Amino acid sequence: MQADNKIDIISRVRKDLVKSVDEKTKSGFSRFFKEEVKCHGVKSSAVKKIAKDYFKELEKAGKSNKKNVFALCEKFLKSDYCEEAFIAFEWAYEVRDEYTESDFEIFERWIRDYVNNWAKCDTLCNHAVGSFIEEFPSFVENLKVWAKSDNRWLRRASAVTLILPARKGLFLPEIFAISNILLKDTDDLVQKGYGWMLKEASKPHQQDVFEYIMTNKKEMPRTSLRYAIEKFPPDLRAEAMKK
Repeated sequence: MQADNKIDIISRVRKDLVKSVDEKTKSGFSRFFKEEVKCHGVKSSAVKKIAKDYFKELEKAGKSNKKNVFALCEKFLKSDYCEEAFIAFEWAYEVRDEYTESDFEIFERWIRDYVNNWAKCDTLCNHAVGSFIEEFPSFVENLKVWAKSDNRWLRRASAVTLILPARKGLFLPEIFAISNILLKDTDDLVQKGYGWMLKEASKPHQQDVFEYIMTNKKEMPRTSLRYAIEKFPPDLRAEAMKK
């Protein structure tokens, strides 16, 4: 895709986003975040439609290969708008069949450079990075490195990347290893992230996760604990919440 074509599609996406601004969404956006966020104020359903429609356009034009898509993603991410980051990460997931091992460095850089709230972190990691880890499982070891990072979003990413794999019953030893690293983390968004990961792992591995929680609940923050036990039956939840 030529540079002018890249600029054209980006400008058209942005015009559609501006045309789709919903004042109620815009005014209420900040209540979901503790940090300052930059948003157009577009409902998520409208953003998803714009992402889908324009990706179809790329496909029809024969310009939906990974190299072109990642270049477009980079331009969207530089704007810092939440909706544009959502489109970038959705498009990155659309080209998952073309992922290669070198893409891990790109995803890591995107988290470091562009992820600055939980929504961006989860949109990228739940789908694109999670799919990458399933395709190249040896990179799950790199998530343990993220879990030790000073960057709160890399720490959250180490857990939420495994949300969908955990739901499938994958990577249980690594899930426990990452939970061990994050166990006493003082950041509430990291606590929620690894609690969520344990919750998803409990669906196919209820007994294993329950035993893990019972072993570690005295050190686990209550935020993480509550997230982790959410899908347990009432009797196990009650047992886990006992002091």
